[in-house]
Amino acid sequence: QEQLVESGGGLVQPGGSLTLSCTASGFILNYNSVAWFRQAPGKARQGVSCINSIGDTNYADAVKGRFTISRDAAKKAVFLQMNDLKPEDTAIYYCAVDRSHRCSEVVPTPSEAGPWGQGTQVTVSA
Repeated sequence: QEQLVESGGGLVQPGGSLTLSCTASGFILNYNSVAWFRQAPGKARQGVSCINSIGDTNYADAVKGRFTISRDAAKKAVFLQMNDLKPEDTAIYYCAVDRSHRCSEVVPTPSEAGPWGQGTQVTVSA
C-alpha cells in the first residue's frame, strides 16, 4: 500500500523554526514530485511548496523567503525547513505526491495530489 508519513511538527514560538520530514512506504519517493500542503482550522487545504524529481521548487507567496523545500535521495525523504514562523502558519501540514507535473510553474492544488500522509500539527504560539 502506497503511503506517506510526515513528522517533525510541534509547538514553536513566533520567529522560531521547524523542519518537517516526509517519507514513503510502498514506493520510492525519489522518483516523484512531492508537495507540502497545510490546512488551518476552518479553512481549505492549500498548497505550500513543491519539489520535482530534478529539484525544481515552487512556493506559495505566503511562505516565500521563509520556507525551503529539499529532498535527500539517500534518505528517500523530502523536507520542509520553516523559518521565521508566524501564528498564521499554524495548521496541519501534509505531504503528498504531486501529480500535476507543473511544479516548476506553480504549487499544485490538493486535487492534483495523492497519495497523502496523515499530517503533522504545527502550532506557532507564544
